[in-house]
Amino acid sequence: MQCDNTTLHLLKANDFVAKAIRERLPDTLIVNVCSSPGSGKTTLMQETGKRLAGKLNMAVLVGDPETERDAVRMRNVGINALQIVTGGMCHIEAQMIYQALDHIELGETDLLFIENVGNLVCPAAFDLGEDFRVTVLASTEGDDKPKKYPRMFLTSELLLVSKSDLLPYVPFSVDAVTQDARDINPDIEVMTISSLKGDGLDAWCDWLLSRVAEKKARLETA
Repeated sequence: MQCDNTTLHLLKANDFVAKAIRERLPDTLIVNVCSSPGSGKTTLMQETGKRLAGKLNMAVLVGDPETERDAVRMRNVGINALQIVTGGMCHIEAQMIYQALDHIELGETDLLFIENVGNLVCPAAFDLGEDFRVTVLASTEGDDKPKKYPRMFLTSELLLVSKSDLLPYVPFSVDAVTQDARDINPDIEVMTISSLKGDGLDAWCDWLLSRVAEKKARLETA
């Protein structure tokens, strides 16, 4: 993302609001989920909500240029969800999240997902107050994405390779995508999942539960 003075001012203002989001939700783990369109983010959120039910309280803010379809899909399976319609914008900005917090009942929410607009470019530049950024990359997209879109992988703590059930049928190497992602970000974790078959979802949910517990432990000792 090329940064002129106007863009730098925009990002600085965005960071100010992102800080305010963290201060407003000190007890809630915030996870920003990014990907290209069609990677399976919404299905992943649905399956995650089912598996974490009874273990923690979860909510989702969903970003799309138009329609509320994804939020409706989540509410249909019992997930507390609110749609953010960006009106054509290719990413969510922190101000949109901050305003959305006035319209969703979070209460004792332990985990707040932000399902970002499908795009591997612009969302990488905008801090949304998250504790962690997770990038979802579907096996159907090809394994060459980390070095084409390096900033997204540089700023993510976890890469989820989704639609693993299709790996036998597509030219995608998990080893190659892992190597490229770690060439950019040596600390990035990588998991392989299938939301339809359930493969890897227990490990994903365990990762989330651990991050929630770690945040609560830090707050207790602060």
